[in-house]
Amino acid sequence: MADTTADFKPLWQRIIQFPLVRIVVLGGGLLSLMAWTEFRILNVKDNPVLGNAIALGMGLVAMAIYVAYARIIERREATELAVPGAGRDFAIGALIGAGLYTACAVILMVLGILKVEGLNPLTFLIPAIAMAVKSAIFEELIFRGVLLKSVEDMLGTWAGVIVSSAVFGFIHLLNPDATIGGAIYITIEAGLLLAGAYLVTRRLWMAIGFHMAWNYVQSAIFSGIVSGAVAEPGLIRNTLTGPDLLTGGSFGLESSLVAFVF
Repeated sequence: MADTTADFKPLWQRIIQFPLVRIVVLGGGLLSLMAWTEFRILNVKDNPVLGNAIALGMGLVAMAIYVAYARIIERREATELAVPGAGRDFAIGALIGAGLYTACAVILMVLGILKVEGLNPLTFLIPAIAMAVKSAIFEELIFRGVLLKSVEDMLGTWAGVIVSSAVFGFIHLLNPDATIGGAIYITIEAGLLLAGAYLVTRRLWMAIGFHMAWNYVQSAIFSGIVSGAVAEPGLIRNTLTGPDLLTGGSFGLESSLVAFVF
């Protein structure tokens, strides 16, 4: 007769390992830490190097918390953050993210909507690093690592993809100048795409690379508005004039038909 005692878990352990508890405890903890990190970055806005260090340092802390939760609470290895192959996955995601945003910008240039007026000094590339790093690491841990995985464990993969993508898209309604249309666009163009990057690799590195590169190129290179936030000048000085359907209006290119199609 097989010995089933090794598979028995006490009630308290089954409760703390339940996926919904994971969403509340780990997801809520990471969300709070992300808010604190953003607050600290904004407080040192005049010192972008320090802001970048805070973003990277707290991003590493968030990853450590994620790994510790998996090992101590869930009694498993956090393979989503496995180191072997991480550089390759991150680079692939970053190339795709940078390439897609650049392709969107080129299309708008061809249409005469985005007009380049000149270049700013290279130092303009520095300030956008902090928010790109913070957003990519924390949001991928929360929305793909915690939310998608937890809902998938409870209800299956399709449910995990749909719920995580929808929450990711519609939480952007909290941003300035957000619209329902923009939330739907982000749900599909970013939520589904980033979920796909996670499901293909079963790791977070490709999604983190894509997310970070898209945001960074949008802000630091093309001086674009990132998800409704205030636009900061980047490397390329330009003007963007045209219908909101193609430019995304005050929310940024993410809310445009161009980005949606790509």
